[in-house]
Amino acid sequence: MNNPKRAFITGISGQDGSYLAELLLDKGYEVHGLVRRSSLVPRERLEYLYPRYKDSKLFLHYGDMADGSSLTRLLDEIQPDELYNLAAQSHVKISFEIPEYTFDVVAGGVIRILEWIRSRKPDTRYYQASSSEMFGLVRETPQRETTPFYPRSPYAVAKAAAHYATVNYRESYGLFTCGGILFNHESPRRGENFVTRKITRGIAAIMAKKSDHIFLGNLHARRDWGYAKEYVEAMWLMLQQNEPDDFVIATGETHSVQDFVVEAFSLAGLDWQQHIKIDERYLRPAEVDVLIGDATKAREKLGWQPKTTFKELVRLMLEADCVGL
Repeated sequence: MNNPKRAFITGISGQDGSYLAELLLDKGYEVHGLVRRSSLVPRERLEYLYPRYKDSKLFLHYGDMADGSSLTRLLDEIQPDELYNLAAQSHVKISFEIPEYTFDVVAGGVIRILEWIRSRKPDTRYYQASSSEMFGLVRETPQRETTPFYPRSPYAVAKAAAHYATVNYRESYGLFTCGGILFNHESPRRGENFVTRKITRGIAAIMAKKSDHIFLGNLHARRDWGYAKEYVEAMWLMLQQNEPDDFVIATGETHSVQDFVVEAFSLAGLDWQQHIKIDERYLRPAEVDVLIGDATKAREKLGWQPKTTFKELVRLMLEADCVGL
């Protein structure tokens, strides 16, 4: 019997990491994940996996993307066949407040990992979680793999640096490194400080008579929103190809924050205008007005395409937050 493939996931306790861990365990992988010691709920999104996989090959390790020695030690021990880098300080607004830390984790952490692969195990296949935020003040619509970047936040600047490092190590050293330029993807596991989850949790609180209002920033920002559970499959598919490459992963549709609000409140049978208030503290110093991706390359080369519609995504998030009401 062949030994299972061994995968290492940074950011495993996040939305994408938990869905990816589930996918890989279903495929028979031995899965190792990096968890920050300071994480408040490092296992919350993963606990359900243990009873589901009785002979679980899921292992969590404490470490930090900003600590090169801990990363090197873990990677030397695990020797992964596939490495998925999903770790980040991923909140755009917060990145304006802690830019140095954001850059160290998002960009510096990638260099630390790529250097380990280059020097220790060059046959490791590497996935870099790039972001549509790199397009920022967009140069063309829709955005595709060849669209120039114009980042508009410390987070986006760091992601662009990490993406270019991924490309550079591929071209300079012949490593199997892929960049997945994922547009916004949501789910019931989305962090509570992200706008979509803030809306659905806020509606649940209003329906439970625990709150009257939800405070938001720019309602007019438009995003290409997909379902995170489907997007992690694209990550895996990239590392199964014969040649490494970069891919945009998106739905090809764009909706405003207000569209999300209207749809969610309509499902709840509430008048959104009575409950939404604008708070300037949530406005970005430099806004990204509209993002919409062209995933033609992923469809043609990976055989991947989104299945969940915008309305279905809003419904499943709202229903998950309203369970028990």
